[in-house]
Amino acid sequence: MSSDPWGRVDDAGTVYVRTADGEKVAGSWQAGSPDEALAYFKRKYDGLVVEIDLLERRVNTTDLSAKDATAAIEHVREQVDAHHAVGDLEALRTRLDKLTETVGKRQEERKARKAQQSQEARRAKEDLVAEAEQLAQSDQWRAAGERLRALVDSWKGLPRLDRKTDDELWHRFSHARSAFSKRRKAHFAQLDAQREEARRRKEKLVAEAEALSGSRDWGPTAAKYRELMQEWKAAGRAQREHEDDLWARFRGAQDVFFQARAEVFAERDSEQRENLARKEELAAEAEKLLPVTDLKAARSAFRALNERWDAIGHVPRDARPRVEGRMHAVERAIQEAEEAEWRRTNPEARARAEGLTGQLQDAVDKLKAQIEKARSAGNAAKAAKLERELEGRQALLDQALKGLQEFGG
Repeated sequence: MSSDPWGRVDDAGTVYVRTADGEKVAGSWQAGSPDEALAYFKRKYDGLVVEIDLLERRVNTTDLSAKDATAAIEHVREQVDAHHAVGDLEALRTRLDKLTETVGKRQEERKARKAQQSQEARRAKEDLVAEAEQLAQSDQWRAAGERLRALVDSWKGLPRLDRKTDDELWHRFSHARSAFSKRRKAHFAQLDAQREEARRRKEKLVAEAEALSGSRDWGPTAAKYRELMQEWKAAGRAQREHEDDLWARFRGAQDVFFQARAEVFAERDSEQRENLARKEELAAEAEKLLPVTDLKAARSAFRALNERWDAIGHVPRDARPRVEGRMHAVERAIQEAEEAEWRRTNPEARARAEGLTGQLQDAVDKLKAQIEKARSAGNAAKAAKLERELEGRQALLDQALKGLQEFGG
């Protein structure tokens, strides 16, 4: 018979392990000497020690879930309780008990952290909702629209709450965004309506101007054209696609009349030459307004110059295209500056461009993440396919970003 402090082998080859409750049968051994039997069952004990060592490291150094940790502990405990090893089994049970306590504490700590994170997330979402509801009443269309888009990004970055709370907060948040969008849409619809009204008024002015173009009642008709011009200026701008055509017709009708009058008043060449000199001076003054650096000042100064211009009268026909062309070039430059300012400050068009850019950017980011995931998984074929799709989305994004630069950023 062979023995050591934790076990023995009897003459029949039965191996026993000593425990606090007395000897337990660990197994039997018929293949060799008793010392080899004890050595075999001690190695099994050493294996349990190594397994517990590894489990302790996993629990203490990784984010092993409580469920998985408990299952692993119970698996080892079953082996210890089976007594199929020779060694201090009670010491192993003590280590497993301590490890179970550690897992329990970790689980409670995680629950506490999760509860705290949930509370912080709820406060953060409530703050986002409150700000969104305040922005919903704003008339700062561009700034408020940009801020609401930023709030959406912030919302996406926060964890979900319980379904009822999350749905209620999201409903308020979404309602605030919808209310703002509805008000903004109504505002720009009103602007469109104003431009449509300007178009109708200018079409009537064009019809009147064209009806007067054949008149030979020089004085009253010229005065009427000046009245029509004042009404034209007061009508506001029509839609861009109509404004230039209406102006060409309006100006063309005046040209017909004033050219006819100029032919009749050919004897007034001296006066017209004097008019030409005065208009050339005004054209020179107008050209000094370029390039436009202060749109409001340039517009006001040009309006004053244009009123003086209209008051001067006609110039010799052969000089008229040249001098009026100089003035019209300044007017076009100011109009182009107005158009550029309108485009730059048009929040609805910018919102559409930024919305498209944001969608494309999200798609590109998502594809990049999917490509990285496919590569990590060793799926080269899927990664290659996603990369081809990414090239197309990236090209669209680059084009959208280029268009967005027209709005100043």
